[in-house]
Amino acid sequence: MELVSPSPSAALPAITLAERVYAQIKQLIFDFQLLPGERFSESDLANRVQVSRTPLRQALQRLQREGFLLVFPKSGWQVAPLDFDTFDQLYDLRVLLEAHAVARLCEMEDRPALKDLADTWLVPPGERQTAFVAVDRLDEAFHTALVSATGNHEMVRVHEDITERIRIIRRLDFTKVARVEATYDEHARILRAITRRRTDEAQRLLRAHIEQSKLEVRHITLDMLYQARQRIAASQG
Repeated sequence: MELVSPSPSAALPAITLAERVYAQIKQLIFDFQLLPGERFSESDLANRVQVSRTPLRQALQRLQREGFLLVFPKSGWQVAPLDFDTFDQLYDLRVLLEAHAVARLCEMEDRPALKDLADTWLVPPGERQTAFVAVDRLDEAFHTALVSATGNHEMVRVHEDITERIRIIRRLDFTKVARVEATYDEHARILRAITRRRTDEAQRLLRAHIEQSKLEVRHITLDMLYQARQRIAASQG
């Protein structure tokens, strides 16, 4: 019996399409193409991303569960307003987790994670990554690795949740060359302090590093929001 290959559309599972739409809408939120506080209907967004209602609704519901969207029965959806008080609390919790991880790393005998981190961050200026997207991923991996090295799976789980929730603003820290350079320098100092088992110094450097990043991303976020609203106002005449 001859087997008939399914058409590309038939072969594509519904969940795959929902994943693609989820990533697309999330990027619109991250790029401030959908502004914090902006309301929209499912039909408007379906036309914008060129997808049917079922995968769109699956994507929207996932973004709602993650806190990026709010839903109002009979009146549509809204991009969640940026809540800097909540971000501050998440950053505070992140500091606690990572400071504890640094202390554990200073005490541990076997520390293979340090070599991998050193290979990335203790490099001459000419070998540093300069692409903002690449540095963003490397920075996230650096902080994740510190927590993962403790072997505490519950800490890792909570830290991953925090990372996901602050990503919308945190990634903006690498849109300026000076901040990329500062990240390399600050990570290098943290790693050297951990390597020398200087717990107090490593924790102090870590706290200062995260606090400075928090201040920078708040400033950049507000500036980008202002520019986005100016563009919308200009396009509307």
